[in-house]
Amino acid sequence: MTTATVIYALGFYFATAILIFGLGFKLWQYATTPAPMKIPVTPAPLTKMGVAWRLTKEVTVFASLFKSNLWIWGLSILFHGALVLVLLRHFRYFIEPVWTWVVLIQPFGLYAGFGMVAGLLGLWARRFLVERIRYISKPSDHLMLMLLIGIGASGLMMKFVARTDIIQLKSFFLGLMYFDWQTLPTDTALLVHLGLVMSLMIVFPFSKLLHAPGVFFMPSRNQVDDARERRHLVPWVSDMISQSESGSSADKS
Repeated sequence: MTTATVIYALGFYFATAILIFGLGFKLWQYATTPAPMKIPVTPAPLTKMGVAWRLTKEVTVFASLFKSNLWIWGLSILFHGALVLVLLRHFRYFIEPVWTWVVLIQPFGLYAGFGMVAGLLGLWARRFLVERIRYISKPSDHLMLMLLIGIGASGLMMKFVARTDIIQLKSFFLGLMYFDWQTLPTDTALLVHLGLVMSLMIVFPFSKLLHAPGVFFMPSRNQVDDARERRHLVPWVSDMISQSESGSSADKS
């Protein structure tokens, strides 16, 4: 077993633990943060089914972004749509036998890599070309885009420039899953690609990329617009009111 195999195997275990526990902690924080005010962005749905439909449109087609900026919406759809295909294509490295639908999307997932990188380059360019976006951009924003572009570019390089042994690579990942380590190929492009992926897994729970799960916890998007029909009270406010009313009753008696 090579040194690279040991380093990357331990690295992926560590990165997976950080991703799972870090993401779980952040989601717990989102779910338990009080939202004492009704602040749905209008026009807002009046029923829970309407909220579900609104969130579905936000997650799948970025409805609000489409209404606000068409060209940024196009770049975002290009990147996120291609990313979904790329991720689904990578299922083949973690399952045996490979499911039929995973086999069928392989060509689409392969060339989606170009769309992913193109979309990222466009989104990165706006941070330089659009003055108001350039003003609010932080170094971390640029570094995150560089990381994603590096992952996409190194993945394409493995396919079209310096091919790697994908059978041996699949054995490595299946071995990680079943705690039966197998030798990892030592191609430079592959090692760079996997190193960047591990880096992304580690920083994901602490980065702006949390907008992916965070959209489900946005009060401006996940609330029903029924402030006129019913009083909106979070549990901790209800407890304070109950205690206050109890105290007032005791004073009167």
